Amino acid sequence: MSSTVQPEQDVAKGQGKTKVILYWLEKSRAQRILWLLEELKIDYELKTYKRVNMVAPPELQEIHPLGKSPLLSVQAEGAPEPLVLAESGLIAEYLIEHFGPSLAPNQYQNGKEGQVQGETEEWLRYRYFMHYAEGTLMPFLVIALILRTIREKSPFFIKPIANAITGNIESMFLKPNLENNFNFLESQVKSAPDGGGYLCGSKLTGADILLSYPLSAAKGRAGLSQEKYPALFEYVTRLEAMEGNKRAIQKIIDIEGSYDPSL
Repeated sequence: MSSTVQPEQDVAKGQGKTKVILYWLEKSRAQRILWLLEELKIDYELKTYKRVNMVAPPELQEIHPLGKSPLLSVQAEGAPEPLVLAESGLIAEYLIEHFGPSLAPNQYQNGKEGQVQGETEEWLRYRYFMHYAEGTLMPFLVIALILRTIREKSPFFIKPIANAITGNIESMFLKPNLENNFNFLESQVKSAPDGGGYLCGSKLTGADILLSYPLSAAKGRAGLSQEKYPALFEYVTRLEAMEGNKRAIQKIIDIEGSYDPSL
C-alpha cells in the first residue's frame, strides 16, 4: 500500500519546473534521500509504501523491475517521460550534481585542476564515503538483520540450534568486522580536514547524509556506543539533530504515525 504527499517547497534555482517523485519504503535506506531532498529544498512528491512480509510490495516493480527502494523519478520540463533512478549512491550523486553542488567538496586543489593526484582530501573522502556507505558498511548491518530475524522467527524447537549458529557467526565474523569499521570511522571523524565536524571536513556533504541511516541503525542494534566510540557517536547524534533530517523524519511521522530508524 502507498500514500502520497504533495510538494510544499520551491524547486532549486535554475532547474525550471522539474517534477521529482521519491518512492519511499518504510524501514529502508530511502530516508536518506528524503533528507537530501529536504536539505536541497527541492520541490518533490513523496509516495510512501508499506512492507509486506518484511519485503517491498509488488507495486514498486511497476516503477523499477527490481522493485526496491529508494527509487526517484525526475522529469524535466518538456521531457516526454521521466528518468527513473535506483541505488542510493546514484540518486544522491545525481541530485547533488543538478540541484546542490554545495554538498560536494571542490574536486581539485588550486592550480592542480585535472592533474593526477591533484584532488583535495575533502573530495577524495567524499567520493570514498559515497561508495563506502553501501559497499562496505551496509552489508554488515544487513547480515546483522538477517541473523536477528533467524533468531526471532525460528520455531521454538530449533531455537537452540539457531541461536548457536547465529551466535558463532556474530562472534567470529560480524562483531569483529563491525568493530573494525566503527574504529575506522572514529579515526576518520577525528582526523577530518579543515577542523572537522563532518567526515569530509567542516561542511555537510552528501556522504554524511548517506552514512546517516546505517550509523543511526548501528546505534540501536549493532554496538555503536558512546562509551566505545565517543567521536563517532557524537557525529551521528549531530546528524540526527540537523534541521533537514528532522524535517524528513517529521514528514514520515505525519504520514505513518511513527519513524523507526532501525533495520
